[in-house]
Amino acid sequence: MTVELASTQIVARALTKTLPSGGRDLVILDAVDLAIEHGELVAIIGPSGSGKSTLLGLLAGLDRPTSGSVLLAGKELADLDEDALALLRRGRVGFVFQSFQLLPNLTARENVLLPLELTGVPDAVRRTDSALADVGLTERAHHYPSQLSGGEQQRVAVARAFSAEPDVLFADEPTGNLDHETGEKVLGLLLDLRARHGTTLVLVTHDEQIAARADRRIHLFGGRIERDERTPAAAETDR
Repeated sequence: MTVELASTQIVARALTKTLPSGGRDLVILDAVDLAIEHGELVAIIGPSGSGKSTLLGLLAGLDRPTSGSVLLAGKELADLDEDALALLRRGRVGFVFQSFQLLPNLTARENVLLPLELTGVPDAVRRTDSALADVGLTERAHHYPSQLSGGEQQRVAVARAFSAEPDVLFADEPTGNLDHETGEKVLGLLLDLRARHGTTLVLVTHDEQIAARADRRIHLFGGRIERDERTPAAAETDR
């Protein structure tokens, strides 16, 4: 696959993931080729078991492929050890997951602040308070996760992800544990922050309505890209 690397944030080449199952290899992803440009909003959709979350994890360097390669922010992930991968993700890559993944013994503010302090961000306190204000949680900053609703917990997770000002953000079913109304609010917030920061956003979802708000929809089926299409709104913008 030939791509213009200067315009791309992520490149996958023949990306394959298999797992042993019952004496044979179960193919989760099958030779996926993909290029995502800087600033794009890409939705990865497909039925359960199609390989969506596996693809996201491989693109983010959270898992290793069986074969194939991923180029993220100009770095070949296969060439990096775990320390180098962590360094690449630090400050360059953000994550939002379905399960929130907040530390229960830390307040909302501490959950956002701690990763910034661990990475040595000089203005960690300012970024933390600004991020919490952006998601409307200034008044709830000193509450623990158990004292927050599911929507509030996910808003903390969004604040944590954007406080590091990442170049690319990976989101795996970020509204999956929320009711429809709360999910819409969190999604709107995620998209608004992404637009303001110019962040590349790669979003896994099973919801076609959410996917319709992306620039591109990548349909996975059986571990392969069945269709890669521009959404009507994005296509209209390109004219």
